[in-house]
Formats: sequence, C-alpha cells, structure tokens
Amino acid sequence: MFDRLEQLEARYEELGRQMSDPTLVNDQENFRKVAKAHRDMEPTVEKFREYRKIRDGIAEAKGMLADADPDVKAMAEEEIATLEPQLAPVEEELKGMLLPKDPNDEKNVILELRAGTGGDEAALFVAEVFRMYMRFAEQHKWKVEVLSESESGIGNGLKDVTAIIEGHNVYSQLKYESGVHRVQRVPATETQGRVHTSAITVAVLPEAEEVDVRIEAKDLRIDTFCSSGPGGQSVNTTYSAVRITHLPTNTVVSCQDEKSQIKNREKGMRVLRARLYEVEKERIHQIQAKDRKQQIGSGDRSEKIRTYNFPQNRMTDHRIGLTNHQLAQVMEGQLQPTIDALIAHATAEKLKAETVAG
Repeated sequence: MFDRLEQLEARYEELGRQMSDPTLVNDQENFRKVAKAHRDMEPTVEKFREYRKIRDGIAEAKGMLADADPDVKAMAEEEIATLEPQLAPVEEELKGMLLPKDPNDEKNVILELRAGTGGDEAALFVAEVFRMYMRFAEQHKWKVEVLSESESGIGNGLKDVTAIIEGHNVYSQLKYESGVHRVQRVPATETQGRVHTSAITVAVLPEAEEVDVRIEAKDLRIDTFCSSGPGGQSVNTTYSAVRITHLPTNTVVSCQDEKSQIKNREKGMRVLRARLYEVEKERIHQIQAKDRKQQIGSGDRSEKIRTYNFPQNRMTDHRIGLTNHQLAQVMEGQLQPTIDALIAHATAEKLKAETVAG
C-alpha cells in the first residue's frame, strides 16, 4: 500500500510541476486534464503526508525514550501516547481512499420521486422529500432544475417529480438515496388520530453522456402535446411538451417544463440517457453478481431503505441501523450525517471484500 502511495505522491508532484510549465498553460485542454488529475490526487496525498508525519513523530519519540534526562523521557512518552491512537484511523482512511473509485461519482444526477402506497398522503410526502433534497442541494451550492412534475390536486402534493441536480460530486453524495422511503404519521384528514403508513420511491440516476449511451434516431418516437402545468397562456396552448419513447426498451420520458419544444426535447434526452444507462449498469451488475455466486447490495428499489416516523420524531435508515431523533432537521435538508454514515459503511464493506479477495 505504501509503495502505491509513494508513487502517487511522486506523480502528484510531477503534475504540479507540469502545471507551472508555460507550454502546458497555453494548451488549455491539456492543462484542464492535468489540473483535474492533480486535484483528484490531492486529498489522498495530503492524508498520506499526515500519516507519515504521525509515523515519523512516533519513531522520533521512541528514539528519545533512551535519553538519560527524565524530563525528555516523560515528554517522549506523552508524545507517543498522543500520536499512537491517531495512526490506525488515518491508515484506515488511506485504505479507503485507495479503493477503486466509482466512475459515476463526479456526475450530475437525475432525481425522480414517485408516490407509492398511501394515496394523497404519499403525494404530500413526495413534495416534502423533494423539498428536503432541494435544501440539501442549496447547502452544497448545487443547481437544481425541475424537468417535470405532476400535482396531486390536493394541498401541495406531487404524484411525481423529476429534476436534474448539477454540481460537484453530486452522485457520490446522493447515490445511496435510491429506494423506498416510508412515512408514518397521522394524516390531516384522519379523524381518529390513527398513524398511517405511506411510501414513495426515490431514484437517483447518474446523468449519462452521449459517449456512455448510444441512442439511434430510428429507435425513438417523439410526440408533442400541450403542457398541462403552470406557465402562462402560451405554455397551455402551444405544443411545447415532448414525450420521447425509446422503442427497443419501451422507456418513456416526458418533459414540459420549458415553453420551448427544443429545450424540452434536450432535457428529455438527458433523462432518457440516464435511464438507459441505469438499465445497462444493472444488467452488468446482475451478470457480475451471478459470476461471484453472491450479490452484495442489489440496489433493488423495492427494498425499504428508510422510515420517517413523525410521532416519534425519528428517521431510521434500515440498511445500516442508523436512527436520528431530529426528524425536523432532517426534513430541512440536514442529511449530511446520514449520508456520511452510508458512505463510511459502503467503504468498510468494500475494504472487507478486498481483504477476503486478497
């Protein structure tokens, strides 16, 4: 592991030197590639340097233990007692950083929420969870663009909503949100005060580039229709809304957010590429799982991943047994502790798998 880290550090320093070369600075395309590679390596190199500083500090302090001066010896023992507990956690972090990266982590995402069991109550929860993700996106300064939404007709509920979230490492933060989210609470229409359980589905798809998914024009059927949502008279009277059907897979995407048919078609194609990419990714995953004779984390969206219990002010993530008793803050977008715990759990599982394979 440490040989790899030293090689990585040497490469990082070489890239740093290249970035100061006037020849490269004048070649903007290559400069961007080198700068990105340098930036991607930086966290691991910095963590390795932190590890080495701790390790060297311990070695130096141990060398001072033989000193005849009792004060020097006491100082060395104190230094060792401080530094030694820091070494193993930093080493574990380094192991995690050296794991193969998910190639989708830096991508934007297509976020889709749909009401499941529970009727109007599920639709209300779709709107609330979507607002929760919008608040989380604001904290990260991500850009959110709604592509389509279908109102429930009661209150502020949404039957479904689709949006693109753009920004730095969006997929890496949101990829574990896919699945069934369950809500338990007393609906406003409930006269007996009984707690009802409803469910919604959340899908987080990495946005696919054209190079990731090839779509033939002959495989598409594109229909236009009048938008039914808000947006003024022109939206409702012109054929600006677009429905795209991918004939081989019968995947259907609709977009009516823009007044321009061209813009709606562009957005619809972004969603279609993401969905087809997800289908292909799942197909490859199933093949790999079969080859391994066991499947680790199927990503099956029928699995209940999280429960939001309003009477008990509790959010529970069932995959890692995490419970948070500050549900109000979670619904305001305070998701980072949960997401960090999910990422840490996934990293630990990968390390276990690497250890077994090794």
